[in-house]
Amino acid sequence: MYLRTIEEEQATGQVAEIYERQKAQLGFVMEAAKCFTARPDLLPIYTDFSDRIRAGFSLGLREWRLITLIAAKHIPSTYCSHVYSRQLIDDLGSKEAVLAVQRDFRAAGLPDRDVEMLAYAEKVVREASRITPADIGRLRGVGFSDQQICDIALCAAFRCFVSRFFDAMGAGTEPVFIDDDAEFRATMSVGRPV
Repeated sequence: MYLRTIEEEQATGQVAEIYERQKAQLGFVMEAAKCFTARPDLLPIYTDFSDRIRAGFSLGLREWRLITLIAAKHIPSTYCSHVYSRQLIDDLGSKEAVLAVQRDFRAAGLPDRDVEMLAYAEKVVREASRITPADIGRLRGVGFSDQQICDIALCAAFRCFVSRFFDAMGAGTEPVFIDDDAEFRATMSVGRPV
């Protein structure tokens, strides 16, 4: 971490509560959480905002992870790429499937609905000012509701914010998220080296 943050033994109040919840869930406190404590008032706000976005997300966890993987590739965020690619292995059935999506989701054998979702998410990350009614029409054409389209955009844009903040703060990928397979590890290292 580039800036001073609150370590576990120094945490008090809401920061300590959030750290304890993460430790109970993951067994450790993520760098992504710690980096918000350079300004301690931000971690509770960020946690609440993130929790609310996810709680109201109208698509599934698999879709959240797919959108995040594609967003992370283009930001580029090695941290988020590693975290979400590991989670997607179970969702997609294999490392090979995750690699195929990360390399070219259009040719990875995904359903048309997923391809349109990811194409839109990719455009949100790379060039949101060029999104047109035609992009929205393609999403509606494969069955997405306006709320779901909003959530795709929100997930992709949220990833832009947090991933760039994590990198700016120097948050490093925790070893538990770094795969032993050299090809997988190299492919998911899209930004700062691990």
